Amino acid sequence: MLQAQGLSKSFGRLRALDDLTATLRRGQSVALIGPNGAGKTTLLKCVLGLVRPDAGTLTLDGESLLDSPAPRRHIGYMPQIGRFPDHLRVGQLFEMMQEIRRGTHEQTDGELISALQVDRIAHKPARTLSGGMRQKVSACLAFLFDPQVLVLDEPTAGLDPVSVEVLKEKIRAERERGKLILVTSHILSDLDEIATDVLYLIEGRLRLYRPILALKAESGESRLDRVIARIARDTAGETPAGERAAS
Repeated sequence: MLQAQGLSKSFGRLRALDDLTATLRRGQSVALIGPNGAGKTTLLKCVLGLVRPDAGTLTLDGESLLDSPAPRRHIGYMPQIGRFPDHLRVGQLFEMMQEIRRGTHEQTDGELISALQVDRIAHKPARTLSGGMRQKVSACLAFLFDPQVLVLDEPTAGLDPVSVEVLKEKIRAERERGKLILVTSHILSDLDEIATDVLYLIEGRLRLYRPILALKAESGESRLDRVIARIARDTAGETPAGERAAS
C-alpha cells in the first residue's frame, strides 16, 4: 500500500503539490491524469525519491519513503525517455543492473526481454538505439527485478503497435498478480485498457480519485477520454476532493 498524507511541494511561487492525501493499494492500476503542470510528475518524483516534499508523509507498506531509501527497492520505474551510458552495450547494461542489485534482488523477471525481442539487440551500443528501442529496454528494466510497485511514465510512447500490445498485456498481468501500478499517458485509449482507477490532479490538488468503471457508469460514457472531458468540466472551480478509500 502506498499512502500519501498531506503531501505538499512548492518550487518558488509554484505550488506543485497542495496537501495531497491518497491511498493506493496493490491490485490497482492508477492513472495519474491532469493538465500540464497539475503535479503528476512531482508526485511521481516524490515516490521515486527524486524530489523531497516540503510537508506531509509518504509511506510504502508502512515504511517511510522520505526517511529511508530502502523501501524503494520494491519499486520499478520506466521513465518517459530512457537514458543509458552511451558506451555500454544493451547486454552489458542488464548485467550491470543485475550486479548492482545482487544480494537484494535474486528473483528476476525476464519475460519482456524475450517478448519485446530485446535479447536480439544485446550486442548494440546504447548510443545506437532508436527511441522505440530505448522504450523497450526501459520497460524490460522496470519489470526486471519483479517489483511490487511499478511507476510507468508514458510507457507506450514511441513503441510500435505490436510492442504496445505486449506491454499492455504485461501490465494487466502484473496488476492481476496483486501489484500496484502508477501510470501516466497522454494516450487515454491505452489507459482505458490498463487502468482500474483515475487520480485526477489540478494545480497540485486532488480533485478526484475513483474507479474507472464507476465513473463510466455514473457518466453514461463508455470511453475514458469522454469521461475525463466531463470531469474536467465538472470539477472546474471546485474544492479538492478528499481521499477515496479504495476497495
